[in-house]
Amino acid sequence: MDDDVVQVLTTMDGRDAAVSLAERLVEGRTAACVQVIGPIRSVYRWRGAVERADEWLCVAKTTRRRYGDLERTIREGHPYDVPEITALPVVTGGADYLAWVAAETATEG
Repeated sequence: MDDDVVQVLTTMDGRDAAVSLAERLVEGRTAACVQVIGPIRSVYRWRGAVERADEWLCVAKTTRRRYGDLERTIREGHPYDVPEITALPVVTGGADYLAWVAAETATEG
């Protein structure tokens, strides 16, 4: 169960910040891979007003075991008061890919 793969989504306010976060997550072995997608246009309600912003979406592949460390790394220095940090379960996938994610995020690596 702890080695179940999840995809964690977060957004950043700039490309450089998103790439920097991706590198920290992979170098720290809290993610096996992070895709940086953007810019994307987000429309959301914040403090009673509808806001619009260009953001970069980070999609990190990790395991449930590493989720807590990954979330802490995202929160460190994140520019948003309430950053999006959501984890989606990977219900199935290529066995070799899922094993690679588990191996690359192993803490003893």
